[in-house]
Amino acid sequence: MARVLLIEDDPAIRRGVMLALRRRGYEAESTATGEDGLFALEDFGPDLVLLDLMLPGISGLEVCRRIRAVSQVPIVILSARGEEMDMIVGLEAGADDYLVKPASGELLEARMRAVLRRVAPADPEAGAAAPRPAGPEEHGPLTLDRAALMVFKNGGEISLAPAELKLLFFLTDNPGRVYTRQELLERVWEYTFHGDVRLVDACVLRLRGRIEDDPRRPVMIQTVRGFGYRFGPL
Repeated sequence: MARVLLIEDDPAIRRGVMLALRRRGYEAESTATGEDGLFALEDFGPDLVLLDLMLPGISGLEVCRRIRAVSQVPIVILSARGEEMDMIVGLEAGADDYLVKPASGELLEARMRAVLRRVAPADPEAGAAAPRPAGPEEHGPLTLDRAALMVFKNGGEISLAPAELKLLFFLTDNPGRVYTRQELLERVWEYTFHGDVRLVDACVLRLRGRIEDDPRRPVMIQTVRGFGYRFGPL
């Protein structure tokens, strides 16, 4: 079972989440401050981080940025703030998902499982995916190595969070095809009920900042107004 690090200031919420995690078989550790959370990241080596935004000392957003600077471990933000701008800022800081408190143990686990599936190795027995050529593939200035989960632009490696990586891989499966936000939410985030399409927009913005020459005039990840997004064609 996965190892989960909870960084949460509120003691009552911390106890409740830790109890829910351990009841479901997760190996879990918790800290009350961002500073302690960053130390635990190295010592505990979690598979996933649950992160509160309202922390004493270093803010949750800064903790998220610092984690992203050194690790691609999945990050799920837990926040009492549910405004769209709060969500966008959190995801742009590098989080993979954003969950508004209070959240039930069932909902929390469903979102955690979905995030962890994004970074799990592909099951060769699953689905009937169309065969693709072995080895890296070229998409304009991008080189994608799906087996190694690596992306390069003009020869230089680009570090992407799990959600960004899966979104890019998904869109490049069918360059030129338009996907609605709801389709992307269901296919990339694997949410059919407890999702929010704003996650898609925020992830697209962050991914454009990583791969586009000018994110304000995107060439690779294009918006099709009134419909959704597509990759290219380049």
